[in-house]
Amino acid sequence: MHDPQHIKTLDLYPGIPISFIGPSLNEGPLPALFYFALAAQESLGVDPYNQPAVYLSSLPLRIFSIDIPGHGKELSSQDALGRWTDTFKQGTNLIAESAERVSTCIADLIVKNIIIREKCAVAGLSRGAFLATYVAARCADVRWILGFAPLTKLTFAKEFDEIKDSPAVRDANLENVTPLLLERTLRFYIGNCDQRVGTRNCFDFIEKLSQEMYAARIRSPTVELFINPSIGFQGHGTAKHIFHHGAQWLASQLGIIDVH
Repeated sequence: MHDPQHIKTLDLYPGIPISFIGPSLNEGPLPALFYFALAAQESLGVDPYNQPAVYLSSLPLRIFSIDIPGHGKELSSQDALGRWTDTFKQGTNLIAESAERVSTCIADLIVKNIIIREKCAVAGLSRGAFLATYVAARCADVRWILGFAPLTKLTFAKEFDEIKDSPAVRDANLENVTPLLLERTLRFYIGNCDQRVGTRNCFDFIEKLSQEMYAARIRSPTVELFINPSIGFQGHGTAKHIFHHGAQWLASQLGIIDVH
């Protein structure tokens, strides 16, 4: 476990406590990664969810996180997607709302000279990758997206079965934000038999984004998908070396590590 004492909290924004690890804000602007897995403290401090953060923690960047909607101190992460379903039933897309708030925070942290504008990335695990992609779609300053076992299709998640035909839920699937990602660099990792989020769903998203980039005259679309042997419950686990492989790629993209 990463030492939780090294996790600091940024209380600049009402109602959005942002946790982070890395150099003090007094050290000026640095590259930034916003990483989402579960609650912020778990994303940054609990193994194995924090493996990308652990891998990058010795490098000159700050790694920020927030509680993903439906997660928090008193809440079971097992029930989080059920909470998402409840809010959709009430007519609220809390993922879009949360992504909008994070996007606003990123823009402000750039203005405050805490984040280097040209070196900002997002990453996430499962539903965290879903949120990370939404954040990138809303924030032009996010140039890189990294996802592990990404949820791409809400309508596929068992918690949404009852309302999967709702237009609001269908519209929330990641395939509908691809037009906002054409200028980004994206890499996803998924197991070859992921029953929880669906390997095919992930592939379909990657193919759609690649084709739209190509149609936009990007002759070599900056989109990658790594399919590895599934591990864990429902084939939805992510191995430590996969976390590290993705984190190293991101560090090289941000220009903070030499990859030989």
